[in-house]
Amino acid sequence: MKRIAIFASGTGSNAQQIIEHFQGNDNIRISLIVSNRSKAGVIQLAHTHNLPHLVLNREDFYHTENILKEFAVYPIDFIALAGFLWLIPDYLVQAYAGRMVNIHPALLPAYGGKGMYGKHVHQAVWEAKEKVSGITIHLVNEHFDEGQILFQAECALTSEDLPEDIARKVLQLEHRHYAKVIEDQLSRCSKLGYQ
Repeated sequence: MKRIAIFASGTGSNAQQIIEHFQGNDNIRISLIVSNRSKAGVIQLAHTHNLPHLVLNREDFYHTENILKEFAVYPIDFIALAGFLWLIPDYLVQAYAGRMVNIHPALLPAYGGKGMYGKHVHQAVWEAKEKVSGITIHLVNEHFDEGQILFQAECALTSEDLPEDIARKVLQLEHRHYAKVIEDQLSRCSKLGYQ
């Protein structure tokens, strides 16, 4: 049994898709929801699905390794970032090398980096009059949006699309693909012998 922790800062629509994807799976279980905001919608989602949750303290997250002790309780094998807005500290990146993924609402390396998340990304894509946007699912390293790319998918944009239209199209791609890519990466990890 592989156990996943989902990190999210917002409503948790991707977390919802991931939870639903793995319901009834005998080999993979969502074991923990982690957020940096106690009022985030994803916390309510954890309650709805009877999942344990953890709200991070910024000082603790960056200046101790206490989260690794928390993870040992469950125990967590894999981390999926689903709209989590804090940079992951080095110790956690190293502990979960190859076993932590993120989804970004643009085609990296374009429109990535610090401050490029959610509506900020879609606004930038709209202002640049791009003809396509999409998603990137990548491994997490010590820098925002720079880890090895595992998967990308595109959606066509029209001149009539506003930032909110771009957001809607991109979110559809996120919901369609993210859970499956997580499953594929977990399978890769097992074959490579990651613990």
